[in-house]
Amino acid sequence: MSENVELILNPARTPLYRVAAALLSGLGRVLLRPRVTGASNIPATGPVLVAPVHRSNLDFMLTLFISPRKVFFMAKAELFGVPVLGTVLRHLGAFPVNRAAADRESLRLAEEVLRRGHALVMFPEGTRRDGPRIGEILDGAMFIASRTGARVVPVGIAGSDQALPASARMVRPVRVHLVVGPPIDPPHAEGRVARSAITAATEQLRAGLQSALDGALRAHG
Repeated sequence: MSENVELILNPARTPLYRVAAALLSGLGRVLLRPRVTGASNIPATGPVLVAPVHRSNLDFMLTLFISPRKVFFMAKAELFGVPVLGTVLRHLGAFPVNRAAADRESLRLAEEVLRRGHALVMFPEGTRRDGPRIGEILDGAMFIASRTGARVVPVGIAGSDQALPASARMVRPVRVHLVVGPPIDPPHAEGRVARSAITAATEQLRAGLQSALDGALRAHG
């Protein structure tokens, strides 16, 4: 197992953040023309785990449109060694995770972000998937939520897979619809939360994701 790394976060909307976010959101508005429903479901303060469906590499960028909060997310550590890019990523809210490290290291970093009261983006499906149905999802989101008290917000996204399919190199001009579902309270207990409670909460999240995705697909037509 790799050694623990220090988590460096800058919660401020720095000048570089504002410039980079403005460029990304401006490009996104021109190409994707995103329409968001339910943005008020994301708590304005306190720890929150934003849990979108994952159909395209564009899904990370689309989190810029769903909340005025600065959100944090994991990115592979190799990217931070690229001149300029690493600096921009940190200002945008990314923090490095070594893909060769054990999963527990990624979970530790995610927990620390939430314990500091920030918003964290985490894909419960774990990787890009296809189709209109939410299958089995990972229990990591609800496990972290149970340890940090973070509320979990499901987000459905429709159209991002058409704008940038897995095999595509260029973004196509396709309108994207996002539906933010109601926040889900984390499981809690005196002492350690039972695995059965995390499993039940994960199923609740899966149902919330399906509802949000269904709404996004209806809006998308």
